[in-house]
Amino acid sequence: MAELRDLQHRVVTAGQRYIGNPIMGRLPVQTLLETTGRKSGQPRITPIGGRRSGNSFWLVSEFGEKSQYIRNIQVDNRVRLRIRGRWYSGTAHLVRGDDARARLRELPWANSAVVRAVGTDLLTIRIDLD
Repeated sequence: MAELRDLQHRVVTAGQRYIGNPIMGRLPVQTLLETTGRKSGQPRITPIGGRRSGNSFWLVSEFGEKSQYIRNIQVDNRVRLRIRGRWYSGTAHLVRGDDARARLRELPWANSAVVRAVGTDLLTIRIDLD
């Protein structure tokens, strides 16, 4: 079973890295997450889905701690978000005790459907905006 999950992770992340993210990152309405690369120290931008609620932004990572942006957050949790064309600074928190499947029901349906379909290790993230 672990081999199947690893294969699924490799296939989906390759598709995201080389096809989905370059296209989605150019769309003006796409929410973007900017982290600092844990090895390079350079900005790393990832298209994400989620929802702002007050001064927080919530999202669910489909591959949890295997996701590169999650690994970057674990080293430096200061991030920036582009929401509707405007950049915000914030602090990201991994919310391990949260029910990620229930959280997905509160987030935009299209992204949530994809995360549920391809995700193998769901993890909730809350970003507190400055």
